[in-house]
Amino acid sequence: MLTHVVLMKFTDPADAPEAKERLEGLVGTVEQITSMTVGLDLLHTDVSYDLCMTTTHDSVEELRAYQGHPAHLEVAGWLRPRLAARAVVDHES
Repeated sequence: MLTHVVLMKFTDPADAPEAKERLEGLVGTVEQITSMTVGLDLLHTDVSYDLCMTTTHDSVEELRAYQGHPAHLEVAGWLRPRLAARAVVDHES
């Protein structure tokens, strides 16, 4: 099992709730997603990111297939110009 964690900081933090909805819409559309959680930051400190998404996948190949899926690419295309920063960690779980 592979866990994919993405932290996102938006140029306008007001975009985070719509991003959450768009990301959650991938579940059921992208079959390579085993599970997904998306959370919005509650504390809004100087070091906080606005959104954390965690997905699980059966293998590295499944993660790569998810990343190349047209629905994921559409959401990523919406996200990319709105992001001030992004951090990613992929680890075995």
